[in-house]
Amino acid sequence: MPPAKTAATEIVASGSRQLVIFTLAGEDYALPIACIQEVIRYTKPRDVLSPDPSVTGVVDLRGKIVPVCDLASRLGVPGTDSEDRKIVILETDQATAGVIVDAVDQVILIQDSQLERSPASNTNIVEAIARLNDRLVVLLNTDTLVSSTARIADQADVLPQAA
Repeated sequence: MPPAKTAATEIVASGSRQLVIFTLAGEDYALPIACIQEVIRYTKPRDVLSPDPSVTGVVDLRGKIVPVCDLASRLGVPGTDSEDRKIVILETDQATAGVIVDAVDQVILIQDSQLERSPASNTNIVEAIARLNDRLVVLLNTDTLVSSTARIADQADVLPQAA
């Protein structure tokens, strides 16, 4: 039986990956396209009382309750309150979660040779750094983002709605 496919191992046979590039606080980040269920317009998530302030709430996605993480807060970068933000819905074998980003820019195909492990990263959220011409793009680990957001949301309490 072949090993289970995860976001971290989603590589096409030619030694390349399709990534969705997005911006957050003026910097470029990426996620594997295979783990992105959809991108939706930002709507304020329903508040939850969470032990982690980066989990901002939940959204109702066609009848499914999905926890939402403020990715800027999770990564420790400045966030924005722009209504032009997007929520990227991520799906793994274990769970589904949304992450708030400033903008979704493009889909690219990169070669594995363009990826380097990040020596400065002490977290498992950063999978690698991609070299794209004159810029560096941080590739995030979808499995870690989704599982940690879902785990934290499971511990949260829904707050009463304001009247």
